Formats: sequence, structure tokens, C-alpha cells
Amino acid sequence: MAASELYSKYARVWLPDAAEVWKPAELTKDFSPGDKVLLVQLEDGTDVEYKIDPATKGLPPLRNPDILVGENDLTALSYLHEPAVLHNLKVRFVESKMIYTYCGIVLVAINPYESIPIYDHDIIHAYSGQNMGDMDPHIFAVAEEAYKQMARDERNQSVIVSGESGAGKTVSAKYAMRYFATVSESSCEANVEERVLASNPIMEAIGNAKTTRNDNSSRFGKYIEIGFDKNYRIIGANMRTYLLEKSRVVFQAEEERNYHIFYQLCASSHLPEFTALKLGSADEFQCTNQGGSPVIHGVNDAKEMCNTRKAFSLLGINESEQMGVFQILAAVLHLGNVEVKDGATDSSLITADNKHLMVFCELMDVAYQDMSHWLCHRKLKTTTETYVKPLPKVHAVNARDALAKHIYAKLFNWIVDHINQSLLSVFKQHSFIGVLDIYGFETFDINSFEQFCINYANEKLQQQFNMHVFKLEQEEYMKEDIPWTLIDFSDNQPCINLIEAKMGVLDLLDEECKMPKGSDDTWAQKLYNTFLKKSEIFDKPRMSNKAFIVHHFADKVEYQCEGFLEKNKDTVNEEQINVLKLSKFDLLVELFRDEEKAVVTSRTKTTRPGLAQRDNKKTVGTQFRNSLALLMETLNGTTPHYVRCIKPNDHKSPFTLDPRRAVQQLRACGVLETIRISAAGFPSRWTYQEFFSRYRVLMKQKDILSDMKQTCRNVLEKWVTNQDKYQFGKSKIFFRAGQVAYLEKLRSDRLRKACVRIQKTIRCWLARKRYLRMRRAAITVQKRIRGYLARCRVTFLRRTRAAVVIQKNQRMFMARRHYQQQRCAAVTMQRLLRAYQARQAYRKLLFEHKVITIQRWARGWLARRRCRRSLRAVVYLQSCVRRMAARRELKKLKVEARSVEHFKKLNVGMENKIMQLQRKVDEEHKDNRELSERLVTMERSWAAERERLAREVERLRGAEEQSRVTAEKIPSLLEQLSFLHQELETTWGEKETIQEEARTYREETEKMVAELNEKNSLLMTEKDNLSTLVQQHSQQIADATAHAEDGKQLERDLCEERSRYQTLLGEYRQLQERYKDLKEEMTVSENTRKPGHRREDSYYSSNGSEGTSSSGFSESEGRNSSTRSSLGFAQPETSSLRREDAPRHDGMDMSVLLKLQRRVTELEQDKQTLQRHLDKRDEDRQNQAREETGQRSTGRAELDLAALKRQELESENKRLKSDLAELRQSLVAVSKSAKASPGAKLTTSSPGPGSAPYNVLLEQLNTANEELEIRKEEVLLLRSHLVRQEALKHNKDAYGEMQKKMDIGKTSQKHSGRSTPDYHTLNEDGELWLAYEGLKETNRVLVSQLQLQDRSREEEVEQLREEVRRLQEENRQQQQLMSQSLLLPQEARIEASLQHEITRLTNSKLDLMEQQEKQDKMIRKLKKQLKVYVNRVEEYEATGQMQRIAQDPEPGTPGRITRKERDFKGMLEYRRGDESKLLKNLVLELKPRGVAVNFLPGLPAYILFMCLRHADYSNDDQRVSTLLNSTINSIKGVIKRKGDDFDTVSFWLANTCRLLHCLKQYSGEEPFVKHNTPRQNEHCLSNFDLSEYHQLITDLAVQVYQQLVRSMEDTLHPMIVPGMLEHENIQGVLGSKPTGLRKRTSSVQGEAVYTVESIVQQLSLFHTTLTQHDVDPELIKQVVRQLFYIICSVTLNNLLLRKDMCSWSKGLQIRYNVWQLEEWLDEHGLSGCGAKEMLEPLIQAAQLLQVKKKTEEDAQAVCTMCSALTTPQIVKVLNLYTPVIEFEERVSASFIKTIQALLTERVESPQLLMDVKKIFCVTFSFSPSPVALETIQVPSSLNLGFLTRV
Repeated sequence: MAASELYSKYARVWLPDAAEVWKPAELTKDFSPGDKVLLVQLEDGTDVEYKIDPATKGLPPLRNPDILVGENDLTALSYLHEPAVLHNLKVRFVESKMIYTYCGIVLVAINPYESIPIYDHDIIHAYSGQNMGDMDPHIFAVAEEAYKQMARDERNQSVIVSGESGAGKTVSAKYAMRYFATVSESSCEANVEERVLASNPIMEAIGNAKTTRNDNSSRFGKYIEIGFDKNYRIIGANMRTYLLEKSRVVFQAEEERNYHIFYQLCASSHLPEFTALKLGSADEFQCTNQGGSPVIHGVNDAKEMCNTRKAFSLLGINESEQMGVFQILAAVLHLGNVEVKDGATDSSLITADNKHLMVFCELMDVAYQDMSHWLCHRKLKTTTETYVKPLPKVHAVNARDALAKHIYAKLFNWIVDHINQSLLSVFKQHSFIGVLDIYGFETFDINSFEQFCINYANEKLQQQFNMHVFKLEQEEYMKEDIPWTLIDFSDNQPCINLIEAKMGVLDLLDEECKMPKGSDDTWAQKLYNTFLKKSEIFDKPRMSNKAFIVHHFADKVEYQCEGFLEKNKDTVNEEQINVLKLSKFDLLVELFRDEEKAVVTSRTKTTRPGLAQRDNKKTVGTQFRNSLALLMETLNGTTPHYVRCIKPNDHKSPFTLDPRRAVQQLRACGVLETIRISAAGFPSRWTYQEFFSRYRVLMKQKDILSDMKQTCRNVLEKWVTNQDKYQFGKSKIFFRAGQVAYLEKLRSDRLRKACVRIQKTIRCWLARKRYLRMRRAAITVQKRIRGYLARCRVTFLRRTRAAVVIQKNQRMFMARRHYQQQRCAAVTMQRLLRAYQARQAYRKLLFEHKVITIQRWARGWLARRRCRRSLRAVVYLQSCVRRMAARRELKKLKVEARSVEHFKKLNVGMENKIMQLQRKVDEEHKDNRELSERLVTMERSWAAERERLAREVERLRGAEEQSRVTAEKIPSLLEQLSFLHQELETTWGEKETIQEEARTYREETEKMVAELNEKNSLLMTEKDNLSTLVQQHSQQIADATAHAEDGKQLERDLCEERSRYQTLLGEYRQLQERYKDLKEEMTVSENTRKPGHRREDSYYSSNGSEGTSSSGFSESEGRNSSTRSSLGFAQPETSSLRREDAPRHDGMDMSVLLKLQRRVTELEQDKQTLQRHLDKRDEDRQNQAREETGQRSTGRAELDLAALKRQELESENKRLKSDLAELRQSLVAVSKSAKASPGAKLTTSSPGPGSAPYNVLLEQLNTANEELEIRKEEVLLLRSHLVRQEALKHNKDAYGEMQKKMDIGKTSQKHSGRSTPDYHTLNEDGELWLAYEGLKETNRVLVSQLQLQDRSREEEVEQLREEVRRLQEENRQQQQLMSQSLLLPQEARIEASLQHEITRLTNSKLDLMEQQEKQDKMIRKLKKQLKVYVNRVEEYEATGQMQRIAQDPEPGTPGRITRKERDFKGMLEYRRGDESKLLKNLVLELKPRGVAVNFLPGLPAYILFMCLRHADYSNDDQRVSTLLNSTINSIKGVIKRKGDDFDTVSFWLANTCRLLHCLKQYSGEEPFVKHNTPRQNEHCLSNFDLSEYHQLITDLAVQVYQQLVRSMEDTLHPMIVPGMLEHENIQGVLGSKPTGLRKRTSSVQGEAVYTVESIVQQLSLFHTTLTQHDVDPELIKQVVRQLFYIICSVTLNNLLLRKDMCSWSKGLQIRYNVWQLEEWLDEHGLSGCGAKEMLEPLIQAAQLLQVKKKTEEDAQAVCTMCSALTTPQIVKVLNLYTPVIEFEERVSASFIKTIQALLTERVESPQLLMDVKKIFCVTFSFSPSPVALETIQVPSSLNLGFLTRV
């Protein structure tokens, strides 16, 4: 491709410029070979002639197309040269506010001098796991690349951060370390990440200072190795430092400061702990006031001091060591203020009262005289003697400063060593990532020894960088089989040899330092003599003999030789050091201990002491060269990653780029060298697919072949004839520089031609369309005019006809109105007359009715009074008769009692029975007294009612009298009314003739006025009504709005609270898992350290043990749950159990930790209390067992005694029944007598049948009888059953023993031959022996009953004592209250007594209510148990009856055996201890897929609940709690072990929810049982209230749901970005932007390509699996909503961090993908679940990429449209918007500012990225199951044969 083709008219070029370095211009004339000038025009319109150098014939560099400007990677530019790089950086930094840019393997970071929000944790998580080229350039991307390569390649990594002072090296290194600390996790107990980050503020305090270029400039280099274990978690770190600038301790230039720590000390001098340091303001010390700028704007030194001290404490440096450090630093400050005065003849002195030296000696704990002497003197040693030489003032001041620098350097090294010790790991380091923060290339007006060392280090780093870049290029070409040609690059090895080779600059410097009279001048002459003629990179300045020039890779630098020797020696007076070594200050002695050890070591190796003294210390240059060699060795053993920091300007202006300073740094840091190496080869690289998609427009249909590679080859051979401009690799096409721009030009020309053709066709179509529209318009106008004329004619005819009709109707209306007026007047007169007559008749009827009512009430009152009197008399007679009968009966009973004394002696045990009967009689008497009291109360109520009726009768009598008086006045009034009527008629007749005309007129006028008034009043009324309605309506609207807002706020608060609770639940769960993992690791590590036998772990056994311990804890809680709930501890306990699991944070929240610790303490206390209760209960059980063992032998006697008691109770019951029957008969007789004598008076004290007291008494008696009958039947059934079984057992055993004795007796009788009585005959069936044993057992029973009575009596006595004490306390309080109330006035006394009484009554009422509730609960429980027992008895009886029927068939009929269908009760019986086997087969080892396909959905949950029902049926609380707690722990274990398996997690989510719903459905609570069938209501739990476990299982379901979301997120996350953003589904519309595609992480070959169809298929798989497992539909909707939020957040976050994705075509692609997701929702019926709303931010972002973005109206439309996006997100998308084709335009800065101004009023979060980890709170709505429990079969494949259906 010839130059004439590229340099044609309108071609854009770069021209060199002195001010701006490069200026853009445009050719105004085509270039022809041989032209000496180029005619160009600048952007401001100035025409310029650019002269072409005839020697080089170099043309100005071409500009890249606009669509390539602003690229993420500089190597992706088509034209690679300096102006293109500078312009690309300027566009990104100034216009797009992007500070990071890639340049091949280098990350270029420009200091923004402004805080930007791109380093938050969400940004870190967004870059975590991403490839380096997939996201926008960032320091996090480099850190992620290093971390990923360390894990993938098993190779150590290094991140090299360089740049000049003020470029932001320290901040970049700090963010890189923060990234490593965030994405990795510490494997130690302490948080290593925090300690690694805590080293930054310490090193900044002691190693950073303010310079003219930077407020926080690092004055030393450091290399931090961050160590990782095999799991790539941080375990420790190590720091190495290089070349601390010690001269800054004693000297600072203008506008500079000393190290920050000195100013922090001075700012904190007012603190009490620092008063002993005797510090003041920084202006008072020579070491801190030389720069004249002691304050940095925006920095609070006192606050920074607090941060430094916190960091010291975090790194393990205690308070005493910290105070020691500050003490030494204060001593250095005071040493700098020591004034040295001139003495006599080249000597100096320090006054004896120098306060600063005194403070220095006091702080250092050294002798004042020794220090003041050796500051002004020096000891000289020769071979024979030693001299003490005084020092001049200049030398003494230098010695003082050297001592201060030496002390600070030692302290600096000590702090670094302690930091390394704190970061040292006890575990073995598997790999590390090094972060090198080192100074960049420096050149100043005066360059000295420090700049020489810095530039020497940069030469070494540049050499390593060049070799690494060269190696990567070579590997890329060899990988793609591209012919490799050697690329020439600048090698700086000669410069390195000049410095470090043998007899180089450093060697000559060291040699000169060893010379006795060596000086800087002699050293300079040696350099001239050695290198001036031999080396091309060494030069001598023309005007100086004390300087030299070195040509470095970046620039040539002139170094001044003055001070080189002194700085290289770094000498300090040894006597001063010896004085310090004699100090009693421990820390100071420790600082110089290492130096003393080194001296001793060197002396042991050397024989001559003089040589040892001279050689024991290395020079600074040698030390630096050795440490640099060690650093390079470390870097060469790692994979480097480069970060080059650029300082944009010297004025610290935000987002302002100085081109000259930028170019200077780009040349110095090697970025342009990278560009040159890339441009020398094939910098632009395209895959075949992307090349085909981009340049398909250059092909014809016949050129497209099935082989894509061949198609691309044909196209390139057709359009690019020079085959050296490109190369075909295995997977990519390689282009030389400029070829992509040429292809873009061809593509633009082809598109332009196509556009012209499209425009031509469209314009023709528009013109024809316009003509046809005009023709149709003309025809339409004609049609409309003709129609208008016709309509006018028709209108005239209609109006004529209408006039006739109106006249006719008007005349008819007038006649009809006259007739209606006459008719209305006649009807009105008739109505008035009839109404008068009706009122008269009504009054008469009303009068008669009132009279009858009064008579009825009076007669009724008299009759009732007679009845009450009669009743009182009858009752009195009855009482007298009954009293006489009772006395007779009493005498009779006394006689019987005296006659039974002998029987009582024979039967002593019957006294207890008599006492019981007596007690029962007393109780009956008490009941009778209560009934009598109730009757008295009813009598009083009747008396009150009687008085009220009497008053009512009196009132009615008064009303009757008044009505009688009124009735007497009525005839006279009627007569007067008739007389008045007659007079009125007469007067009316006289006036009628005279006033007829006037009346007519007046009537008409009044009628009109009345009508007007009526209308006016109606209008006013309507107006008032309307205004009232409006006010009411507005008030209702306001109330409704307020209620709606309150409801929404409450709903939001509820959702936030639920989300916060579930988040805490997840956090606690993950903390617990983390604790368990650490515990397991500690156990494993201990096992690995212990020698001997090792046993493989069994997963199930470990889980079993864990479940056992947890279940034990829960059992104790279950046993004491009622106590906790009654004491108010139920809610805290439940909340503590809710927080069982929670998402793990990278840094643990200390508040959560403290809460957990407090909660653990409370749980320990509860555990101890429960343990005590458990021990006590065990003791009670043991005592009970012993008592049962002792009483087992007394069973027969107890049964006999119970039979006697039952007989006595039955006789007593018969007697009570007979008494009751007599009472009823007497009442009936009384009622009959009352009816027989209605005239008798009734008494209030004898209520008869039908009265309220009688009915109440009768109902109570009937209820008591029914209850008594029921209880009797139940007791008889149970006792008969128990007695039958016990008697059979006892008789069998006793008779067996007796039979054995008889057999033995018979045998002996036969042998002896004696005649003995036949005991078998005398004692048939062993009756005598049984009687004897029964008598003994009866005695034992009586003794035990007496003991029980004694104990009960003691308990009663104790209770009575407690009651007496309580009454005494109340009495005391009453007395105290009375004494206090006596002091009060009368009203206050009454009020106080009333208040006290109300309080007492309220408390007593609450106590009674509580007791009543307890009794009601006990009654309900006993009734349930009674029903169960009755059902069992019925079953037994039915079974026995069926057996008898089966045994005795009817004679003559053939017996047919039929199997009766068993009636299952929906329970599964299991033995105690089978819980582990059940959960192993049903939970731990169950395969969800087989259960979901073959069996009933939720079968495990049903089986577990049926087992739980049996435990409840058995009334075994321990089995219930054990089963539930073990189930919860087993499910947790399965979720923890198989949490990544979506099938397993969804299966257990469905079963957990089903178990929760079953517990609610069969709980017996009203809200849940109303959905059940009658049969299901019979299956409700009968004995236990498991409401507390509802919350526990709900928490478990929340944990399983969160794990399900995480599992789906892990599966879906790799698909989202490729499917939603990267894959192009709409072929032909989208075109990828021409980039170099230089991705730093090579992706794995053959990895899956995801599309939006992949996402839809995965969503369908999720939905199908959830449906198969019978997950609730509402829960599925919540899952889908959460998934769509994840898709939206991940897609939007990647869109906000990827510049290449922000284009118009990509917005179209996103909207298409979102439409497919919405279609999926519609297909599955999930449109109303809220998932579409979750996609709203993504939809608005896609719309934002496609809308017009130019005018202010467009800005307002954007603000209205993007309601779901935050302001930072909108601005970020607009800044990232990148045209893909040349027809698009970038968004202007003014438009973005307009958007920001319009969005300032928004109240929203400033967060840029969406929270990907957010999980919405989940709710589990109740869903009853229609499945009947009795129909559920247990499959044999589950291996649950030990379960039995009941």
C-alpha cells in the first residue's frame, strides 16, 4: 500500500509542536512522491506547510480513525506511535474520566488528584474471577490476573508498581494489597489481611513525606511478599525496604516536610502520655521547620497519629514499645535543636545548659557530659596511639546530623523487622505474590547520589521488562505458527555494565571511599579517565569538572559529584554510638545490638584489628547493589505484572493532562518501548470469526464459503495485495500497524456507497409517497365540499320541520299544565281531609291500647307479689320439716357410730376412708353453701327488679292521670276549634268578593317568589352538600393516601426486617460453618503432628455425632421450653436459634461476634440450669422406680382396696341420686301447688320451676350428673381392664408357686408315708394363701398411705406457713400504706386507697385468669387422652367380640372367613433409638431424583411427620424433640455436604416446606385446620404444642432457600455475561469494534460458548426440577424473581465496567435478550411474580444506549426514562458510550453535565454497582396438603422396614 494512498486529501496527521508536543491537522492536497512539503490545515483553520526532511523523507504520523480513539488497550490502535498513545490517554483521562489504560502487559495509571468511587468492595467482587481483557482496565484486574495465574500455573507472581514521585505508586500498591486481602481468606485465627493492610499507615508515617510534587511521597522502596497456603488464602507477609532517604531527617527543601511521624508527634504533644517527651509545635524544631510548610491541606496529623497507634497495636507492638519508639523520635527532634558554637582554633563546643541536649540525654538515658564531648570531638587511631581531635563547627554539625540520621535509620529497620515478625506465618508458605512499590526514573536540576541509585534500579527493572515483553511476543507468534523474525529493541545492558561491572562507577566509588584522602574531585577525575573515551553512554559536561553525564534508557542525566563519597560512606562517630550503647534504655540498646554482633563477627574472621575496623561496614552503594541483585533474582523467579503510574501535571489539578510531562514519563517508564516492540511485529490481531463478522460487507455472496478461514484468506488477498502486511495463524489473523485502519477505510467506503444507494431508493419512495398523498388529499377535499353542501340543504329542511313540531308541543304543554294544576288542587284538599280523619282514629286506638297496658302491668305485679309470699311460706315450712328429719337421722347415725366401734378396731385402715368421706361431705356442704349463697344473690336481684317494676308502675300511673286530664280537655278544644272554623268561613266569604283580583295577583307573585326562593334554597343546599362532599372526598383521599403510604411503609419495614433477619441468619450459619471448618482443620493439623496410628474419617459417623450433640442440646431445651415461655425467655431463645447460619463476610463484624459471645454465655447458663433440672428429674425417676419396685408386690391389696372404694363410691353415688330425685320431686310438688293456688302470694326466697335460679341450678346439676356418669364409665372401663390384667398375672404367678409347694409336699408325704391333711382340698386354688398375702399387702398399703398423708400434711403445713408469711407481708404493706395515707389530705388518701385496691384486685384477677387458663389447658389435654383411651378400649372390645364371633359360628351355616380392611391412623411406629437409622435412610443417603420421579412428592416429609405423630400419640416428649432436632441437623448436614447440587437442595427445600406445612396443618390451630377434611382433623397432634419448632423449621427453610439461590447463582453466573452481553444473536446488525483483542489471560481452548438460549434452557431446567419436587408455586415465583435480579445485576455491573459493551448495537442486543427472558416468563405463567420489574434497570440501560443524546430535551427525556438507574450509573453509561461505526457520535461533555444538573434533586444511593449478593427476604405461605396420611405407603426401596403403620 503506497504512501500516496494513505496521504491523500482529507487524511488526518499529527504535527510536532513545542507546547503541546503534537497537534492534529488535515491534508488539503494529495501527497505525491517527490513533494518537499505537505499542505495541511490545523483544527483552528490555519494553513501550514510541513517540510519533509529530504534525508529521511519522514512523513508525519497518521491519525487513527475516530472509532479507535479511547481504546482500553493502546496496542489495539491501528497506528502505533507516540502521538496516538498520548491522544488516546488524553481522551480517556480528560474526557471519559478513566485513569487506567492497558498498554500490552502494562497497566498505565494516571493520578487523578481527586477521589473517585471505583475501589469499593462491590467493584472488587465484580473483577473477581474475570479475565483481564474482559473488563475495563483497573488495578484490580492486574491483581486478579496475578492471583489467578498463581492458582492456575502454581507459580509465584509479582506486581511491579513504578513511577515518579506524586504519580500514585503507593496508592496503587495499597489497592492491590487490599484486593488480595479481600478475595482471599485468612487460614489463621487472627485476621492476617487486616494486619497486612495495617502495615500501610505505619510505613507511610515513618517513610513518607511531603515533597513539592506529592503530599504523600514514599521516600523509600519496598517489596512486600504476601504469602498464601495451598488453598490460596493469606497466611502471612514479609517486607523488604530499599534506600531510605535519611537526609530528609535533618534537611528539607522549600515547601517540603520531614517524615509524617514527626508532625504527628508534635500534633499529639498535648496528650498526657506524651508530656514526658517535652514536645511542642513543629515550628519549634529545626528538623521540621526548614521547609516552611508544616501543614498539609486536608490532613489532620493528630487523627493520623491515632491511626498509626492503632496499627501498631494491631501488629502486636505493645504500648511500652510504642512509647519507646515515640521517645526515640522525640529525642531525634531535640537532637536537631542542639546548638553547636564555635570554639578556639578549629574547635567547637556545646554549652553546659543546653536544654535540648539535656532532654535528648534524659530521653536516651545517657550521660550528658559524654554526649556533649563526643559531639564536638573525634577519636583518631593509629598503629601506636590514639588521639582525640576537636571538630570545627561545620564538622560537629555534620556529626550531629549523621547521628540523628543513623538513629532514625536504625529505628526504621527495627519497626520493619517487628512488622515482619507480626506478619510471619506459622504455616508453610505454598506461594506468594510480591508487590514492588519503587521509585521511578528521576531527573532534577541537581542530581546526587540518591538519584543515581534510583536510576540504576530503574535500569535493571527496564531490562527485565524488555526481556519479558520480548518473550511474550515470541511465545504468541510461536503459538500461532507465525514466522518469527528478530525484533530489534533497545538493550540497556551497556548502561548497567557502566554502573555495576568490575571497575564500574560503583566500584570506583567504593575504592575512593577506602582511600585516606579520597574526595569527590579525585573520584570525578578517575571517572573521566576510565570511561570518557571507552563508553558512549558516559559523558562530561563542558562547563564543569565535578559532574558527569550518563545516557540512561529514558534520558541523559547529569550528576553532581559533590557529596557522593560522604553519602556512600554513611559514617557516624563510633564514640557517639558507644555512648548510646551504654544507655539503660532497652529499646535503644536493642537498636544497636545487631551492629555490635556484626562487628564481633567481622573481628573473629579477621586477624588484624585495623583491617577489621575498616572493612566491617559495607558502603551504601554496595548494600544497594546487593539488595537490588536479590530483588532481581526474586522477580526473575516470578511472573511479573507491571503498573506504570503517570503524574499528569505538576500543579495537582484534577483530570488535567500536561502533554510534555506525560510524554516524558511515558518515555521513562517503558510504555513507548512496549509500543515500539508491538509495532515492529503484528500488533493487530483478530480471530477469524470476528474478522468475518466485521468485514462481511467487503464480501459478495459468492465469496462466502463454508470454510471461514478460506473466506477470510480470499478477502485479504483481494483487498490487500502485499502479503507481508498480514499473517494467518491457527486461530487469529495478524496485521501490521496501519492495516486495520486501511480495512476500516475500505469498509467505510463500501458502507458509504451502500448508504448512497439506500438514500436514493428511499428518496424516490418518499417523493412518490408524497405525490400519492397529495392526490388523495385533493380527492378528499372535493368529497368533503360536496358533502358539506348536501348537509346544508338537509339542515334547512330539518329546521323547518322542527319549528312546526315545536309549536305543536308548546301548545299541548300549556293546555296540559292548566289541567294538571286544577287536578292537583282537588287532590290536595282530599288528602288533607282524609289525613285529619285518620289521625283522629289513630289517637283513639292509642288511648285504648295504653289503658289496657297499664291494667296488664298492674295485675301482673299484684299476682307476682302474691306468688312470692306463698313461696317464702312454703320454703320456711319445708326447712322446718327437713330440720326435724335431719335431727332424727343424726341421732340414728350416732347410734350406728357407737355400735361400729368394734368393727373400726378390726379394720384400722378404714379410718382413712371415713376421713375421706367426711371430707367429701364437707365439700358437699360447702357446695350447698355456695348454692345457697347463689340463691340469695338471685333473690337480691329479684328484689331489685321488683323495686324497679314498682317505680315503673308509679310512673305509668302518673302518665295515666296526665292522659286522663288531657282527654277531659279535648271536647272543649274541639268545640272552640269548630267555632273558630265557622267564624273563619264567614270572614273568608265576606273578603272573597272584595279581594279576588288582588288575591289572584298576589298568589301569582307569591308563587313566583316561592319558586325562586325554593330554587335558591335548593341551589344553596346543593352547593353546601357539594362542598361537604368535596371536603369529605378530599379528606377520604388524604386518609386513603396516608393509609396507603403507611401500609407501604409498614410493608417495606417488614420486608427490610425480614431481609435483615434472614441475612443475619445466613451470616450466623456461615460463621458457624467457618468455625466448624477451622475446628476440623485444627483437628487435622493436630492429627498430622501426632505420630502413630491414623484412622480414616467416616462422614456418617461424624455427622451422627454432630447431630447427637445438637439433638441433646435441643432436647434439654424442649424439656424446659414451657418454663422459658412462661418466664418470657421464649423469644430470645427462638431468635438465637434463628441466627444459626449466615452469609460469611470477608471481615468479621465485631458487634456480631460480641453478640454471639454473649449469646453463648447465656446458652451455657441455660444449659447448666437444664442440666440441673435433668439431674433432679433423673433422681425423681430413680426414686419413683424404687417406690414402684417396692409397691409392685402390693398390687393385689391395692386392687382389693380400690374395689372396696369403688363399691363405697357407688353406694354414695346412689344415695346422692336418691336425694337429688327427692329434691326434684319436692320442687315439682311446690310448682304444682303454686299452680293450684294462683291467688296465693309468691315469695322471693322459694324459686319454682321455670325461674332463673331453678334453671341455673338444674343445668348445673344435669351437667354434673352427665360428667359424673362419663367419668364413672371411663374409670370403670379402665379399672376393669387394669384389674383384669393385673389379677391374671398375679394369680398366675402366685398359683404357680403354690402349686410347686403342694407338689413338694405331696412328694415328701409319699416318701415319709405319714398321713397329712390334704391342703389342696382345704385350700382350693390357693385361696388361704392368697388371703394371707392380701392381708399383709393391705397392711403395707395402709402404712404407705399413712406416710403419703404425713408428707402431704407437711406440704400443706408448709403452704399454710407460706400463706401466713404472705399475709403478714400484705398486712405490713397495708399498715405502711395506712401510715402514709394518714399524712395525706382526705381526697388524696381516698384516691391512694382506691388505687391500691384497684392494683390488688387487678393482680388477683390476673392470677385467677392464669390459673383458669392452666386448668382449661389441663382439662383439654385430659379430654384428649381420655378420648384416646376410650378408643383403645372400644378397639379391644371390638377385637374381643370379633374373636368370640369367630370362635362360635352359628350352627348349620358354613363358616366364611373375610379379611377386615384395616383402618390406618396415618402414623408410623418406630422403636426408641431408631432415629439415626431412620434419618440415615431417609435423609442422609436418599437420592432425590429417584424419589421425585417414582414416588409421592414430599414423601420424606410425610414419613417424618407420621413418625412424629406416633411420638405425639405416645405422649413421649423426648422422642418428639429428638426426632425433630435430629431431622433439622441431618438436613443441615446434607445441605452443607451437597450444597452445590441443585437437585438435592431443591428437593430438601420442598420437603422442609412440606414438613413445616404439615406441622401447621395438623397443629389444631383455627387458622390452619379450616382447610382440612374431617378425617384430617382427626389426625391433629393431641399432646404437644410444637409452635416453637415452626420457627426453627422456618429458619431451616430460609437457610436451604439461600443455599438454593447460591447454587443457582453459581450455575447461572458463567452464562450471564456471555449470553446477555457478548454473544451476538442478531447477525448482520451488530459489529464488533476493531480492537487488538490482547487479553492477558489465555482462556481455555474448547470452553463452552453460552448464549441467551443457554440461559433460558437453564431457567427451564430449574423450573422443571422445582415443579417435579412439588415446591410451592409462590416459592417458585420468589426463586424466579431472585434469579432475574441476579441476571440483571450481573449484566448491568459488567456493562458499567466494560467500555466495549456500551454502544447502540449492544443496546439492541440486550433488549432482544431481555425480550426472550420475558417470553419465557409468559410461557411458564410467571408474568405476575415481579421478575419483569427486576429487569427494569437493565432495560433502561439498554434504552439509554439507543436514545438520542444531544439536546436538553433529550436530557430531560433520559432523566424521565431512567427512573430505575442511579445518577452514577447514568453518567457512567454516558461516559462509556463508544461508537462502533463511524456514523455514530460520542456523548458530549456538556450533555453529561446537563444530565447531572437535572439529576441533582434525586435522593438515591451513590452506589455505582448493584449488589449481586443481595438475596430478597423469602416468605413461606401456608399450603395445606390434600393427601390423606392414612393412604401413604412406605416404599420398600427406602429400606424402612423397621417402621410399622398404625
